[in-house]
Amino acid sequence: MTSLFDPIQFGDIALANRIVMAPLTRSRAIEGLKPGPLTVEYYRQRASAGLIIAEATQITRMAQGYIGTPGIHSEEQVAAWREVTDAVHAAGGKIVLQLWHVGRISHSSLLPDGAAPVSSTDRAANAKTFTADGYTDVSTPRALRDDELPGLVEDYRLAARNAIDAGFDGVEVHAANTYLLEQFLRDSVNDRSGPYGGSIPNRARLLIEVMQAIAKEIGGGRTGIRLSPMTTFNDTALDSQPQALYNYVVEQIAPLGLAYLHVIEGETGGTRQPAGASFDYAALRSRFPGALLVNNGFTGAEAQSVLGDKLADAVAFGRLFIANPDLVRRLREAQPLNPLREEGMYGGGAEGYVDYPVLAA
Repeated sequence: MTSLFDPIQFGDIALANRIVMAPLTRSRAIEGLKPGPLTVEYYRQRASAGLIIAEATQITRMAQGYIGTPGIHSEEQVAAWREVTDAVHAAGGKIVLQLWHVGRISHSSLLPDGAAPVSSTDRAANAKTFTADGYTDVSTPRALRDDELPGLVEDYRLAARNAIDAGFDGVEVHAANTYLLEQFLRDSVNDRSGPYGGSIPNRARLLIEVMQAIAKEIGGGRTGIRLSPMTTFNDTALDSQPQALYNYVVEQIAPLGLAYLHVIEGETGGTRQPAGASFDYAALRSRFPGALLVNNGFTGAEAQSVLGDKLADAVAFGRLFIANPDLVRRLREAQPLNPLREEGMYGGGAEGYVDYPVLAA
């Protein structure tokens, strides 16, 4: 039976085990929206994961949606991330960077010259974000023009190149949790006409163009993607045909030879099969030739069961990795887990970030 502790190949990336650290926003970027010394230590501590997916990181200044989140669009940010990747690699780990554009889940105070956020639509989300003034309603977005979208694809391509230059083993495109790319995918948000609106192929066009550009730039074997077909995160309704939409997306990206497909099962941070809703995740697996990574509140036992039933190739853990830097060892040895301290989740310093205890040698 396949074990969580068996090695696996994600495209060009060799993993020592199938326990993946999920991307986790911690809002601790320093001046210049760079990762600082605490971030270097945070990821170094967790390098025993088969793969670390570093926190969602904005591809441009216009991509930011929360205070204190890092970027990958300046030379200084690339150099700072290099310290992180060097530390993880020195500790024997592998790490990829999640590329992020929040779209309409932002606030003008976070954007250059107080600009409006951009999206597939000019309708505001019924959602909030964190700014210098605290928990705040998101701003009303501006709908991107069709002629601006090639530039957005270029932003993703450059961010992927910057990630590789920073020493990452690859990238993961964040097309989940109703951020920008999913705002184009879903007809509950995308109300535009023309080549990027209306039909499923049109709504999927931007995401497919992004994936093609990144795969061409750094290689499909170093590129992953994250999807969340059934989440209503950020108070965003499901697509009217989620199964058809996400089946189509996976069919279109399958020829790119991607390293992995990362799927959030069910409601982000909630149940993996929401009441009154259903989704056939096996249909995505059957359409994707690479590794399937699943995520959403799995325990170690549940993760092992999923692998044993061949429903996935690896499992991503989020909150458990925050509280347990040595999660791989604790799962292997069936050791007790540290409890999560909610007060240290977002922002701040070392407390709740790099001070969780590890097992004695």
